[in-house]
Amino acid sequence: MSEYTVKHPRFESYLLGNASLEELATGFRWLEGPVWMGDADCLLVQDLPRNRTMRWSESTGLSVYRFPSEYANGQTRDRQGRLVACSHRARCLFRTEYDGTLTTLVTHHGGKRLNSPNDVVVASDGAIWFTDPVYGIANDYEGGRQESEQPPAVYRFEPETGEIRVVADDFGGPNGLVFSPDERRLYIAETGDQSQPNPVQHIRVFEVSADGRSLSSGEVFHTISPGYADGLRVDEDGNLWSSAADGVHCISPRGELLGVVHVPHRVSNVTFGGPFKNRLFICGSGTLYSLFVNRRGVQWP
Repeated sequence: MSEYTVKHPRFESYLLGNASLEELATGFRWLEGPVWMGDADCLLVQDLPRNRTMRWSESTGLSVYRFPSEYANGQTRDRQGRLVACSHRARCLFRTEYDGTLTTLVTHHGGKRLNSPNDVVVASDGAIWFTDPVYGIANDYEGGRQESEQPPAVYRFEPETGEIRVVADDFGGPNGLVFSPDERRLYIAETGDQSQPNPVQHIRVFEVSADGRSLSSGEVFHTISPGYADGLRVDEDGNLWSSAADGVHCISPRGELLGVVHVPHRVSNVTFGGPFKNRLFICGSGTLYSLFVNRRGVQWP
């Protein structure tokens, strides 16, 4: 099989003829939450079922960054460069401070515990947006079975004031999320209620209000096939790069499939990194891959 499938001629300009898919490390159980640490020139990624956060760099290879990780899943950086992560086990968001200490940011909404925060993004105003499905407390493999106290939802949290609000509650299982480059849109992966035989699975797109505090619309943007969307990222042109069963799908802002980067294993998540943000890091089940592309990702810092 070719490394690529071109669905639209524009996708050909995103590819580099002398850049191939690289295997960086393998032997993990299930990779999640990749985030590029530009100032440290390294990638952090979760080996989720092993309860550890791994560090990979071009110069030093692979090492353990944090163990135990509280079964951390999605992670990102805030506008001050601090690492913000979702914990399945502790059912919270926590932040790594400059001195390495951990600060718990939010654990409850409306007096009830969160389920298992899954993925997280930080807007330019500093607000933290995150998804909260029940996946991490549904079994003992990725966090440990616990009782859900409220339905799955998408939240907006203000660290400065402590205000937390539901911005979308009509999901069976909200998963990966990412803003468009201008932050006028928010894409959210719906991976559905996994207790049902045929869960609803697609990518939805929401309009962000002018004050950046609420969402509207929420129509179906694109349906991944084969598999479903989990982790999402955007590039400088506003194209969406989504995980899929056969690799990474590149989708235009209009919802059209431009092309596919084929990967030997099912992909859970992706992120852009490297000095120019043009290196696509790919979590392929238990193997970490990368591919240089002719587009730069939008990611802080």
